[in-house]
Amino acid sequence: MLSKMFLAGAKNLENKKEWINELNVFPVPDGDTGTNMTMTIMSAAREVSALGDDTDMAALCKAISSGSLRGARGNSGVILSQLFRGFTKSIKEEQVLDIPVLTRAFEKAVETAYKAVMKPKEGTILTVAKGASDKAKELCEDGADDLEQFLGTVIEHARYVLSQTPEMLPVLKQAGVVDSGGQGLVEVLSGAYDAFLGKEIDLTVAPAAATKAEDTKSSLEVQAEAEIKFGYCTEFIILLNKPFNVKAEMDFKAFLESIGDSIVCVADDDVVKVHVHTNDPGLAIQKALKYGALSNMKIDNMRLEHQEKLFKLSEKEAAQKKAEEEKAAQPAKEVGFLAVSVGDGLSELFKSLGVDYIIEGGQTMNPSTADILDAVDKVNAKTIFVLPNNKNIILAANQAAELMTDKELLVIPTKTIPQGITAVINFVPELSVEENEETMLREIKNVKTGQVTYAVRDTVIDDKEIKKDDFMGIGDQGIVAVGTDMVKVTRDMIAELVDEDSELISIYYGCDVAEDAAEALRADLEEAYPACDIELQYGGQPIYYYTVSVE
Repeated sequence: MLSKMFLAGAKNLENKKEWINELNVFPVPDGDTGTNMTMTIMSAAREVSALGDDTDMAALCKAISSGSLRGARGNSGVILSQLFRGFTKSIKEEQVLDIPVLTRAFEKAVETAYKAVMKPKEGTILTVAKGASDKAKELCEDGADDLEQFLGTVIEHARYVLSQTPEMLPVLKQAGVVDSGGQGLVEVLSGAYDAFLGKEIDLTVAPAAATKAEDTKSSLEVQAEAEIKFGYCTEFIILLNKPFNVKAEMDFKAFLESIGDSIVCVADDDVVKVHVHTNDPGLAIQKALKYGALSNMKIDNMRLEHQEKLFKLSEKEAAQKKAEEEKAAQPAKEVGFLAVSVGDGLSELFKSLGVDYIIEGGQTMNPSTADILDAVDKVNAKTIFVLPNNKNIILAANQAAELMTDKELLVIPTKTIPQGITAVINFVPELSVEENEETMLREIKNVKTGQVTYAVRDTVIDDKEIKKDDFMGIGDQGIVAVGTDMVKVTRDMIAELVDEDSELISIYYGCDVAEDAAEALRADLEEAYPACDIELQYGGQPIYYYTVSVE
């Protein structure tokens, strides 16, 4: 029964993950609480499914605990894994799960999860878990003896505590949402309860999507097999010399659909913007000429571009493989570095500073504990400094350090890319590991970071009214600038970060920012802050147009 309940809880969370993602307070385009919790619990669910129906309690508990620990992603995922860890530790030797046993297990789960978080915050998944545990204890002490009623009451109380989270965290109240992690936990409990009640639930667990390490085929091979049906990316603008009414537009689109796909046709008063993938661009052009003259024409052979991309990928993969083989052949270093990064420019910067291995991840995809452990295997060093470079990855990194047995992992709790860069720069090979750790921990505190992105929904945070598609400047303590002009928002954000002691402003521009636009920003900042050195580098990061540090 416990196995079915766990799988049902996992499936219910999986079904609700997108809704939970939308509960993230900050309206940035990387809301991922639901995704992180789902990937965490599904890692355990796959291990539970593999056990079959005749497993014993100890094996089941081990599958739940180890599966969730290794699969844990993001703070919410790590906390969820710790809840499972404590719960299963308490029941692994039990044969019957009655109310006193479950009450003790709830208490142990909460105790374990709170210990995993350095500064527990109320109004979160922890609060919801504690509320459920407290209710279980109260019912147990009052002599509850009906398991169905007991579980139903505990879950109902968890829902009530969840509904109160906006009263505990003002930021939730302002945004008009409950805590996303707490909601995820309630969905797990609700799904498990449905299974206990005997409801029909699909408990099928899909196999894990292949990761880079697990892939039997390389990403290069997969791309090579991808078929490009229509080979020419064709774009142009029609300068209309005759009416282009609704019927004409529909007829033109229908024609384009008959010769290709990926069609965009946007008509204005006197121009039509056209984009189509086709094997015969001439047909699209001939048809368009019936409506007017053409301008801004561009035709790209996507098959050639594809081949060129594959060639570059093959070169890159070969070079990477050779580098890894050479590294493995060398004797182990005393100290190595592992960093989480996103964006080719930032990753190259870390490598140039001496980082041994880069985990691709960050805001849009938090690496799991297992991902970090796998990366550690590729660093041939006795002691490895781990730079999470994201506050949502620190707990997973700490968990990896606890699970590692043959190497010493030291997690420097860098919350941003600039902090990670500062940590590496301040490493001195001649100093001891302890001295370097102390130096890095001290220096990252001197780094102020700001990031510019866009809002994915309307909300109110920190008394700032934010509209969908607004640009936001986010500092270490929250949103500091909002507006419709990206440059102005960036400058306003930097103004909040700079003070009279500031000496250096470092700007890393993302993949969606043109180099000349970034250079123009640098020139503006040099004029505005003549006492500061201004450094500009290509970061290549997605989602965040600019990442800025001030020291």
